[in-house]
Amino acid sequence: MSLESLQPTAHGEGVPEETFDVEPPYVPDHEALAAVEKFEDRFLDRELSWLRFNQRVLELAEDPQLPLLERTRFLAIFTSNLDEFFMVRVAGLKRRIAAGVAVPAASGLMPTEVLDLILTTTRELSERQARVFRDDIVPALSDAGIELVRWDDLDREEQKLCKRLFRDRVFPVLTPLAVDPAHPFPYISGLSLNLAVLLRNPKTGKEHFARVKVPPIFERFVPVGNQRFVPLEDVIGEHLKRLFPGMEVLEVHTFRVTRNEDLEVEEDDAENLLAALEKELLRRRFGPPVRLEVEESIAPQVLDLLVTELGVSDQEVFKLRGPLDLRGLHDIADLPRHELKYPAFLPTTHPRLAEVESAAPVDVFKAARRHDVLLHHPYDSFATSVQRFIEQAAADPHVLAIKQTLYRTSGDSPIIDALIDAAEAGKQVLVIVEIKARFDEQANIRWARKLEQAGCHVVYGLVGLKTHCKVAMVVRDEPDGIRRYLHIGTGNYNPKTSRTYEDLGLITTNERIGEDAAHLFNNLSGWSRNATYDQLLVAPDSIRDGLVERIHREIAHHQAGRPARVRIKANSVVDEAVIDALYLASQAGVPVELLVRGICALRPGVPGLSESVTVRSVLGRFLEHSRVFWFENGGEPEAWIGSADMMHRNLDRRVEVLVRLPGEDEVRSVGDLLDLAFDPDTNAWLLDSDGVWTRNDGHVHLQEALIDRQRRRR
Repeated sequence: MSLESLQPTAHGEGVPEETFDVEPPYVPDHEALAAVEKFEDRFLDRELSWLRFNQRVLELAEDPQLPLLERTRFLAIFTSNLDEFFMVRVAGLKRRIAAGVAVPAASGLMPTEVLDLILTTTRELSERQARVFRDDIVPALSDAGIELVRWDDLDREEQKLCKRLFRDRVFPVLTPLAVDPAHPFPYISGLSLNLAVLLRNPKTGKEHFARVKVPPIFERFVPVGNQRFVPLEDVIGEHLKRLFPGMEVLEVHTFRVTRNEDLEVEEDDAENLLAALEKELLRRRFGPPVRLEVEESIAPQVLDLLVTELGVSDQEVFKLRGPLDLRGLHDIADLPRHELKYPAFLPTTHPRLAEVESAAPVDVFKAARRHDVLLHHPYDSFATSVQRFIEQAAADPHVLAIKQTLYRTSGDSPIIDALIDAAEAGKQVLVIVEIKARFDEQANIRWARKLEQAGCHVVYGLVGLKTHCKVAMVVRDEPDGIRRYLHIGTGNYNPKTSRTYEDLGLITTNERIGEDAAHLFNNLSGWSRNATYDQLLVAPDSIRDGLVERIHREIAHHQAGRPARVRIKANSVVDEAVIDALYLASQAGVPVELLVRGICALRPGVPGLSESVTVRSVLGRFLEHSRVFWFENGGEPEAWIGSADMMHRNLDRRVEVLVRLPGEDEVRSVGDLLDLAFDPDTNAWLLDSDGVWTRNDGHVHLQEALIDRQRRRR
């Protein structure tokens, strides 16, 4: 679906900078603030809210109306989400507790209370996931001809096939590690799947312990023919006598450890950030354990040994019905059974980039000069818009410079290749590479070095801040002078994730936005510290204050009898200052609508505090990722899009950018999208004042409706 009318508008037209002069401007007094602050429990706990988000992912796996292999994939996503949560959030919580930083969270809960609730809730959800897999997904897959079986279910020929696989491929890779006075307990890498093997020497009768790592280089579920699969650990476990000849194998149990894998780099003390980060990446591999998953059938003495050697508490042990580590279900979900998946979907070129039917690609610069282009991915193709914009800029002899931020990109990125081509062609290329992008650090270090070697100017952003904004600027020499072309978006410059992440992006030649972007890049690459912008809000300087000011403006409009409303679409809403401003607006009677994919710390529907606030969440085949801030503005709506979520890290410790949409068409199109998302007939989860999410029975599915519109457009 195109998010804008096909009627072009001339640059400079659209919403005036200030439609109304509110005299005096609304500034909350002490009494108004006190009316909010008297609700001491007004914030939901962010960690528990995140767990409720992952519960919604699990509910998608439970949904019988979804295609079977998509449900299977949601089980794998649930596992991956929970892994990262423990590696980062739980690890950080344990670190604060160990350091004695016993400061209550905004929710009022102490860190130890939060940790106890996390472990209790996680145990319930993990057991629920195991039940869904065992009781729902496995039988349904079997009915569809896809069988996930255990070793004892294999027939003789299948067992022979597995024996050959073990002998020829798996056995040469395995490294059994014994534990005895001469062999200390081995290091167990985070998220690896392992076999705890209990052995007995038949000559002495003495029992021994050994650990065997399940190699991650092989398929997690081994195909044995006719779409039947057996877990790799079953194959290894059945052939352990080859690893331990002369020993009796008494028991075999799988287990898995999650470790603290968050990074800590003191940038101020690091002469070379790349070197410091590379060193820290090595340290990450040896982070302390934060969770131990074991099969429920594990022998008590083996579990005691693991708990003692790994140093985990009993609370951090999760006994589950096997198999453990369901990330491998991604491979099952990838099977070519299209009737068990979402119907095929192909993005199309945005109408304003395909106005003339031609075999040649559209000239993005010519199209952008005619009118702004508001992109909505994945419905609008990334390849024929953003990627083509950068590739044409690299090849265009009239382009003098390309400046771009890179937070995450794909392994074979055409964006990187285009920037290298541009530099080798003699263009000035500045790339702000965020090498501290969590879990992408190693890849970003490689790209940074590759770009440097090609002659690009590579900068790692500002000390103490992650550069998370999504901005690309092309400087072009044209007959009427230098012109800046801008792309500002809500998602990464990643062609792969652009097919599954929902994001917005603006391509524009708006001079005021271009001037702001030029100042932004100067701030990031040089010593300039311009903190004021005309058409941008930039964190950490102005996003929080700018949004709070606009929320207050809606209160003033409402009090003056003019139309007022606040609508926000984000991944997370946690920041207390923004939430309190929304509470103020609700107390004044301003309607507030939030569409939050993940964490929401705001309590809607609390009498006297948030009665006019509604909070919804939409999850589906695409990951809702765009951030939109929409204000009624007295009848002349104003909308902003960008990279920032309403979290402390985004507003205080990152460089984030929101851009004001310059034309009425773009503002109206974003408003139409929000209208559909907040329609009572649209299927969504609704948040209540106790932090409980309940799915409504709306018959309209937002993403499917947008796909249908896109297909009709095509």
